[in-house]
Amino acid sequence: MIMPARWASDPDHSRGRLHAERTGSVRGPRDAFQRDRDRIIHSISFRRLRHKTQVFLAPDGDHFRVRLTHSLEVAQIGRTIARALGLNEDLTEALCLAHDIGHPPFGHAGEDALQAALAGRGGFDHNGNTLRALMTIDSPYPRWPGLNLTWETLEGLAKHNGPIAAPGWALAEADAAFPLDLGRWPSLEAQVAAIADDIAYDNHDIDDGLRAGLLTVDQMMAVGFVARGWHQTCSDNDDIRPERLVGELIRAQIGAMVNDVIAETWRRLAEARIETAEDVRAAGQLVGFSDGMREDERELKRFMYANLYHHPRQLAAAEAAHGVVAGLFAAYHADPGLMPGEWSRRLPAGEPGRSRHIADFIAGMTDRYAVTRYCEAIGPVDLPEGF
Repeated sequence: MIMPARWASDPDHSRGRLHAERTGSVRGPRDAFQRDRDRIIHSISFRRLRHKTQVFLAPDGDHFRVRLTHSLEVAQIGRTIARALGLNEDLTEALCLAHDIGHPPFGHAGEDALQAALAGRGGFDHNGNTLRALMTIDSPYPRWPGLNLTWETLEGLAKHNGPIAAPGWALAEADAAFPLDLGRWPSLEAQVAAIADDIAYDNHDIDDGLRAGLLTVDQMMAVGFVARGWHQTCSDNDDIRPERLVGELIRAQIGAMVNDVIAETWRRLAEARIETAEDVRAAGQLVGFSDGMREDERELKRFMYANLYHHPRQLAAAEAAHGVVAGLFAAYHADPGLMPGEWSRRLPAGEPGRSRHIADFIAGMTDRYAVTRYCEAIGPVDLPEGF
């Protein structure tokens, strides 16, 4: 058994849960963070990630990533880093698995549409919506709303990218119910989850972009980090056809980034003389890339935005998806009876509650459910084939 480091989050010293639970309700020999991880895996919100966009909208093929498979890949990378640093792997995994739960259908296109729809009513933010989904909306238990996750899990989800000075309305409501110290840095486990997310999509989006034909290996040679990795991969496998080496390149890049994060984080921990988990919250950013890798990663991101995320075919798909979400919001706002049963009955009478309630319903939709509801309420949807 690997002993946890002094700076690891300790489930035995958790700040607890918002709602008290009967001790007899604990099922199986699991600590608090293991139970959080399991509650997330068994939740409806997590299951819906299998039909939510990662990069491609309603992709024409079974091999492209969706939010669910992306979250699983983030969890694998996160656990690897957490183990090397002596952190709590269960808390890290819980944060990795849940980090995208608040995304609406169609990824950032859907988020932009809801942000516009809620302009003047507080706006929409997928990170705040993650807390809203897990603390209020997804309620499988009879005695309290939400999943009743520990403070450490909620804190990590709220501010895995760092302290928050001006939270949006959804995150502010969560913080008012269960104060999350938004102005301080989160645990090392939360910081690991954030960088594992970057490592996963930096590399796996290359794989999907190449598979979709929106990127080519020759294009990718414009990125120094990729070019160096490709030349090394080809040199190490000179008896293998180049088209068979893309997967090896992706694996090598992930490995290089993971090893860099581990080494750099150990250096920062020593430099800051971190002794306890509480020290972490006053120390600033401790988990991160070295200066050289950070510049490589930024160059890769710039390339991906210019050549994949803003590819004309992607932009056309995003425009169509934006129209679906915006159309649904307008239709439900004009006639709330179009929403099913309980959602329609629980609609608040005034603003901003009315609009936020409609956005809650839409944000929980999968891509395909949003298309189905749009067809029922408005008419046919014209999404670019395969995207």
